Amino acid sequence: MTEHVWSYQPTAGHLAGTDLTGYKVEATDGGIGKVDKHSDEVGDAYLVVDTGVWIFGKEVLLPASTVVRIDPEEKKVFVGRTKEQIKDAPEFHRDQHLGNAGYREELGTYYGTGAPFGGRPA
Repeated sequence: MTEHVWSYQPTAGHLAGTDLTGYKVEATDGGIGKVDKHSDEVGDAYLVVDTGVWIFGKEVLLPASTVVRIDPEEKKVFVGRTKEQIKDAPEFHRDQHLGNAGYREELGTYYGTGAPFGGRPA
């Protein structure tokens, strides 16, 4: 049901094998941090973003489908979500959630279904 959420959009410009670590991440309304880790695995692609001072000391997990464009020249990843939508996503703790199927289902639902452009229904 949420499998498509974990794949890059064909129009995002993602090239398999490209290391996105260190790329800046831009929401629709401004920067949210840098890519700390990413996965290219088919059907299981995601970004772990270190939000730095934006959400002090936090990381967020973004499914690959949220990526709308990758600019290798500027080393930037653009995601089609607002800062508020990302901040309101289910909280991510790397040691608890990275391999947790239940969390991934919850996050996939949050970003992929149930509301326009992702996010929880109003």
